[in-house]
Amino acid sequence: MAYVDGFLLAVPKANLEAYKAMARTAGAVWKEYGAIDYVECVGDDVPYGELTSFPRAVLASDDEVVIFSWITYESRARRDEVLAKVMADARLQGDDWKDVFDGKRMIYGGFEAFVEL
Repeated sequence: MAYVDGFLLAVPKANLEAYKAMARTAGAVWKEYGAIDYVECVGDDVPYGELTSFPRAVLASDDEVVIFSWITYESRARRDEVLAKVMADARLQGDDWKDVFDGKRMIYGGFEAFVEL
C-alpha cells in the first residue's frame, strides 16, 4: 500500500499564480527524487461550514483560496528517503514561500493507505 503526505493551506488570491509557480517547482523536485504522484488542487466547492470545513480548518479569509494537496510514495520508508533529499535541495531553500502563504496555518501529515481501488 502507498504512503501519502497530505496538505491543506490558505493562499491569498493575489498570490495564487506565485503559489502555482512554486508548486510546479516543488512537484518537479519531489518527482525527481522518487515521489509517485504530486497533486495540488485549488478549492472550487469548499463552503464555509458552521462547525467544520476546509476554510475553517486553515482560518481562510474571504480574500484567500484553499489549497488541498497530496504526495504519494511507495512506502513510509521511501517517503522518508525522498523527503530528506527534498528538504536538502537548493531549489527549495530560502524564505520565498513566506511571502506567498502563511505556513503557520498549513495542516499536514503522513498517512498509510488502507484502501486503494
